[in-house]
Amino acid sequence: MPPAPGTDRVNMLAATTRAPSAEPGVLFSGDRGDAVSFTNIVVSIPRNREVGTIQLPRAVPGNPETDFAVTSATPIPKAGLENWFKTTNGRKRRVFVFVHGFNTPFDRAVFRFAQLAHDADTNAVPALFSWPSRGHLLDYSRDFDNASYSRSDLAYLLKAAANSPSVSDIVILAHSMGSWPAVEAVRQLALEHRGVPRKINNLILASPDLDVGVFRRQIEDMGARRPQITLFVAQHDRALQLSRFISRGATRLGGIDLTREEYQQQLAGLSGLTVLDLSAINAGDRINHDLYAASPDVVRLIGDRLLQGQVITDSDVSPPLAAADALGSAASLLVTAPIRIFDAASSR
Repeated sequence: MPPAPGTDRVNMLAATTRAPSAEPGVLFSGDRGDAVSFTNIVVSIPRNREVGTIQLPRAVPGNPETDFAVTSATPIPKAGLENWFKTTNGRKRRVFVFVHGFNTPFDRAVFRFAQLAHDADTNAVPALFSWPSRGHLLDYSRDFDNASYSRSDLAYLLKAAANSPSVSDIVILAHSMGSWPAVEAVRQLALEHRGVPRKINNLILASPDLDVGVFRRQIEDMGARRPQITLFVAQHDRALQLSRFISRGATRLGGIDLTREEYQQQLAGLSGLTVLDLSAINAGDRINHDLYAASPDVVRLIGDRLLQGQVITDSDVSPPLAAADALGSAASLLVTAPIRIFDAASSR
C-alpha cells in the first residue's frame, strides 16, 4: 500500500515467534511458529490526532488518511539482522525494544508500538518483539505459556542488537505479561555473560504482571551489572486485579500500593530501581491497563527521559503536593500529582 500524503510513518523491525496466518491481510496468528522470524514493517499514522490514541482500521488494509495502516511488510532473513540495524540506523543509534502484553493480536501490537514510538518522538530505532498471544481473555494460561516459550528468542534479539556495531544502546519497554519474557531474557543474558550487556541500559516495565518476590529474585540474579529499571504501577489497574484473582490472591507487581510498608520492604535496597505510581491518572480504556501509552504525561516521560537513558525524578513530574520521608522506616516516597515516585535504592 502506498503511503498517503500528509501522514507520518514509523519504520520498525518486528521479531516474532508467532506462526504465519492464513487469514487474508493478517501477517501472523496467535499460534506458535517453528522459529523466530523477522519482518521490516512500515506503519502509516494519520496526523491531527491526540497523543496516546490509535485509529484502528475497521477493515484490512484500512485507509491511511484516517487510520493506522501497514504500508509495507518485508521479511528479513535471520542472517540479515545485522545489515538491517546498519542500513536502518545509518549511524550508531539507540534501539527501542517493545514487548507487548496479554490478549494482544499481532496487528494491535504493531499499531500500539507505532503509536508509542511516534508520540514519544524517539530518536531511536523501533524493534517490536511479539510473542504468540492468542488475543482472547479466556486464554490467560495459554498466553503465559507462549510468553515463556519465547523468552530465549527475545534474548537472541537483544544479544544481536547488543553485538551490532551500529547500535549504541538499548532501551526495553515491556507491558503486562510481556514483562515476564523481558525480565527472563535479560536475566538469561546476565547469567550467560556474568552481567547484563552494557548496551542494555534501561528496562521499563509497564503494569508488570509479575509476582513481586519472583521479580526481586530475577533482579538479584542479574547481579550488580544490570540496567536501570523503571516500574509503572497503578492500584486501579483492573486487568491486574483479574490477574491477582487468577493467581489466587497474590498482588501483581504492577498493582502494588507504594504506601504499604510490606511492598517497600520487598523492593528495598534494589539499586537502580525506580517505581512510578500512576494511580491518580485515568487515560485510555476503562481498565486503566494502558496508561504507559495512553497518558500524554507518561508518554512524555518515556520519550524525554527514559529513552534518553536518564532516571525520572520528582523534578520531571508535577510539583510535589507533599514529601514524605518516613512512611514507616522503610522508604523515601515522593508524593506528587499525579505521579508518585519511589526510589528503591534509598530504602533499606
